[in-house]
Amino acid sequence: MVYNEEDFLMLSGIQHFYFCKRQWCLIHVEQQWQDNQWTAEGNLIHERADNPYIKEKRKDKFYSRAMPVSSQTLGFSGQLDVVEFTRDDDNGVKIPGKKGKWAPVIVEFKRGKEKQDERDIVQLAAEVICLEEKFGIEIPFSYLYYHQTNHKKKVQISKSVRKQVQE
Repeated sequence: MVYNEEDFLMLSGIQHFYFCKRQWCLIHVEQQWQDNQWTAEGNLIHERADNPYIKEKRKDKFYSRAMPVSSQTLGFSGQLDVVEFTRDDDNGVKIPGKKGKWAPVIVEFKRGKEKQDERDIVQLAAEVICLEEKFGIEIPFSYLYYHQTNHKKKVQISKSVRKQVQE
């Protein structure tokens, strides 16, 4: 199925949908949302991650922030917190203005700590699928960064989690 741009669902809503469909409906359909202490903290944490004007590079890596993505096959759109590009002439993609090829992985920022369920992983997998469509490559893993515990967790994007996203 191919979606029209106006029919796209927000990537950020996937986590809510996985956790509680009623919560998703209140936020994304009925627009019943009120900021609180935790959402305010999350906004502060994302200020740097979501700032596309911050340029950062280290040796064979550079970082892109607030990258817009979408998926025609899934009907999702949104922006990625951080995409980390590592020089990889065998498996990477060409980036305008950069020499060689670069392999992208996502770093999705979360305010709290690692969850017991897979809501963060499902959202990350949907983001990976969008980025794969953008660049036409397979991305086998990406990262979840949890601010509360200052932990960056590597997440394999398996066939089973991809299927969860599609369903």
